[in-house]
Amino acid sequence: MSRQPKMSKRTLEQWLSEYAVSHQNLVNKKIHWLCVPTIFVSLLGMGMSLSVWFTLVLSALVLLFYIHLSTPLFLAMGLFILICLSVMAAMPWGFKAWAAVFVVAWIGQFIGHKIEGKKPSFFEDLQFLLIGPAWVANSLMQRK
Repeated sequence: MSRQPKMSKRTLEQWLSEYAVSHQNLVNKKIHWLCVPTIFVSLLGMGMSLSVWFTLVLSALVLLFYIHLSTPLFLAMGLFILICLSVMAAMPWGFKAWAAVFVVAWIGQFIGHKIEGKKPSFFEDLQFLLIGPAWVANSLMQRK
């Protein structure tokens, strides 16, 4: 008997609440506010180095995940992706440079979790890899 994976029915608020459990320490939060967007832009940079079309299609699929959760989040992340593309145009690095940025940012993330004393959320559900950027965007939207 084949089991089909279930799509999560969690709301944005539920996702953010669960993500926040392992992001309470102020130092860890600041590391994530820096490293999560850095990881995102480095992923786009690596992707664009390999295949522009594949990266754009994947970005569109990520945006579909966000619009399912929240229209303001979708708009914020769409704008963020445009900013990332502008950064990449201003800094036309190759795959290796973006990969180095990616690795350094992930090291920062794991240092933050060591300080926090809790494992990263994505160890429980890989969808949390998309919630990290939403958590940063939501933090910025709430500061208005």
